[in-house]
Amino acid sequence: MQINSNDFTFLVGNLDTILNMPDTPALPMFSDEMVGFLSALSRRLLNNRKARELVDVVSYAYWIRKSSLEQAKQKHLDRANRMGRGVAFHVAPSNVPVNFAVSMTSSLLAGNCTIIRVSNKPFEQVAIICDEMNYLLESEFENLKPYFCIVRYEHSERITAELSSICDLRIIWGGNRTISEIRKAPLPPRAIEMAFADRHSLAIIDSEAYLSSDAQEIAKGFYTDTYYTDQNACSSPRLVVWLGDKIEEAKERFWSELDKLVKSDYDMQPIQSVDKFSAFCLLSMAKDGVKLESKGNYIIRAEVDKLTSDLMDYKHSGGFFFEYSAKSIDEIVPVLTKQCQTISVLGVDKEEVKKLVFKSGVRGVDRIVPLGQTMGLEFIWDGFDMVETMSRYIYTFS
Repeated sequence: MQINSNDFTFLVGNLDTILNMPDTPALPMFSDEMVGFLSALSRRLLNNRKARELVDVVSYAYWIRKSSLEQAKQKHLDRANRMGRGVAFHVAPSNVPVNFAVSMTSSLLAGNCTIIRVSNKPFEQVAIICDEMNYLLESEFENLKPYFCIVRYEHSERITAELSSICDLRIIWGGNRTISEIRKAPLPPRAIEMAFADRHSLAIIDSEAYLSSDAQEIAKGFYTDTYYTDQNACSSPRLVVWLGDKIEEAKERFWSELDKLVKSDYDMQPIQSVDKFSAFCLLSMAKDGVKLESKGNYIIRAEVDKLTSDLMDYKHSGGFFFEYSAKSIDEIVPVLTKQCQTISVLGVDKEEVKKLVFKSGVRGVDRIVPLGQTMGLEFIWDGFDMVETMSRYIYTFS
């Protein structure tokens, strides 16, 4: 390898760690060492005052509690036959700060040495998690140092190619363009790749069920699903589909409650308002039957009279929503393209949605979750069982 330490900003680990990883032994799936490390990291994060002020860091800390990891471990019935692939090279996204840690956790539990390139954006979440990791690696878990390296580096095809050349597994989180650029770097013959591309999501709400629910709590959950990441997360709903006989009444209450919360908690920049109205204009020029239902700049609602496969081509972030009133859940099928990731529901049976997915044979939809929980951390993502895919199976013929 030609890279040197000047190529990187090291948040965890150093250049020697990277250079030695190809010869570092892989670990068994859900090894006691990694479960112990992650459990200790959870405790330190939950005791960190700054971490407790960040919802996503707290969610991550709860996700990696020992009890949570033990539950995940028990679900992998073939774990005794699985171990890490070797070196895992992760390219983390620039729009979801804690995603790097989620990807790292799956990789470590699979048994891999882990190199992660994080965004150059100075996210507080990244700094807090890395600081606590360094504390543990300099104390009771010093023996695990060979398995961790978290870096920043400027966009460089050379460095990406060199890191790719030593990996057994490459994980790319990012837009389609990012994936195309990184795929220019070849992988070793036996290496595999997991790519998490641009996706979009939608919410389905039964109007009667909503009107009998706590409107403020629903607004908080939907805010977390959407505004917390400026709708940049693939799981953030961009389309709201209404069902039932009291749609207009439900709409009025739902958007009014959300509007109060957004005005109170969300810091919207002037350019976002301009961009959202521009997105609406482009949509209305391209399609008939589009109506603006918004009362202000914080929430832009584009009501459409038909769902089509290209609707999400006009999506935007920061509080831009498509809205549709349906007589039947079957009407959502045109938007369930392979770019569709998550369907969140309120008052709608998740099994009914799942049956629709199978009956229609759609290429999209990997998750069906309750409204307000689209940002939940899971070991199954985009149709991958993350820990299983990042590990390899040792088959014994009998």
